[in-house]
Amino acid sequence: MEVNTVQNLCNYLITCAIRRCRISDDFCRLSISLKSSPQSTPPLLWISVSDTGVGSTFEEFLGLKFANDPIVADKWGGVICVATTSISDKEIHHFKVNLKETDSSSRMTKLHSATKNGAQFSGTEVSLSTSENINDLLRDITFFLRKMLMLKAPKIAIELLVDSGGNLGSQCESHILQLASSSLPSSAPNIDHLKSGFEEYVSKHGNRLNDVCHCCFSTGSREYLKVGSGVARSTGNQRSNGQVMEVVIIVSKIPETAQSSCFRAYDKKTEVLYFKDYCPCSIPQSSLDALTSIKWQDYGLTLRSIQDQDGCTLVEWQNLPPCAHIDIVLHSYHKQVLILPSKESSQVDRSLTRKAVKLALNELKEKNGGFLLSERALKICNYAPDLAKTIAGLISSSNDLSFKGECISLLGLQFQEITRNAVEDCIKEKIISAIGLNDRKPQRTREAASFLFDDEVIQELDPLDEEYEECEEDFGS
Repeated sequence: MEVNTVQNLCNYLITCAIRRCRISDDFCRLSISLKSSPQSTPPLLWISVSDTGVGSTFEEFLGLKFANDPIVADKWGGVICVATTSISDKEIHHFKVNLKETDSSSRMTKLHSATKNGAQFSGTEVSLSTSENINDLLRDITFFLRKMLMLKAPKIAIELLVDSGGNLGSQCESHILQLASSSLPSSAPNIDHLKSGFEEYVSKHGNRLNDVCHCCFSTGSREYLKVGSGVARSTGNQRSNGQVMEVVIIVSKIPETAQSSCFRAYDKKTEVLYFKDYCPCSIPQSSLDALTSIKWQDYGLTLRSIQDQDGCTLVEWQNLPPCAHIDIVLHSYHKQVLILPSKESSQVDRSLTRKAVKLALNELKEKNGGFLLSERALKICNYAPDLAKTIAGLISSSNDLSFKGECISLLGLQFQEITRNAVEDCIKEKIISAIGLNDRKPQRTREAASFLFDDEVIQELDPLDEEYEECEEDFGS
């Protein structure tokens, strides 16, 4: 990895620390510390990233390359100091790495080790000094952390310490960004943690570290968020076994009163966030191709453009309602070491992305009746109120009590509580539900929905059967 900015290096160190915590599979603490010394000449900023995960390996730092950039060289000398120990070690190992040194055999210098006096613990601390401005670096680090927190890595507590120094002495602030014990059990699937973290990210509009936007979302409420998720795994091809793609799509309905006063990152465009093995990065071309290949019209959406803006992938929609906003996050990781050639890996990544996105969209349809319907289904739904009114009129005007009782029973209503409006609303809901169910089927298999009042039959239908068949064809069963 090439280090071209101090921020770039900090991102890498934070990612490595989280990875070490995850490997430990135990409760861990990750601390990022920024301490400014404005009185020194020149003014310096001390940066420390420490964790209580498994001990570090030398290879994590030997792969770093210092960019030949005079601007970076002027702010940082290229040296990092490392202290690390594993649970089985009797000592804490200290060494420094000069990333400017091109000779890998001489770029690392071992320093004196410190005894642990029989104590059993593990952890790593990496530190460096730079002449970067503390406010600029703090802004960049918090932006990076907002994305990392989205994964809600279980059993990891994350703390940000800021000491700005100054003429009045130390001014230290501590921010607890994530607790090791969250509302979700640590054994919960990764997708549940991602959904929870992404909901919080969206409710903060991606530009707030601690506070939910109360202009758009009431305190502790998720009533404005519609969430769909999908997980696709490569199971057919043994060489690609272990690759997983997780996708979460959130559609939020923002009150009109908040539209003009609230700042949203990237306005009404959809920011597509991408994680690779728990690290935020730019979306690969294979996943981008998968997004453009999806028939968004089947979900009532029209894709206008996909563009890159300052390293972020933004999707612009042609017919999105003015009060709606769509957010998408993708996370690809491997349970085993990937041994696929790059071309085949891209094909698998494209297929998994397409599969997971469609599963998330279909879940949004299933959980929210009459939502994300295709243009054809929306036209049919326009006739539902008149049709429901007509059917309700026929039922209420009948003198056959046996016929009325059977209709009421099919609708699942209580006979003593029946009014014409209640019957009409129930029938309309059943019609729209049937239209939505039929809309989830592939176009070539759609037929007139005959189960308007039989919930059991509707639940037995699986609208994703074709999706699983496509996945088996992609990976070879």
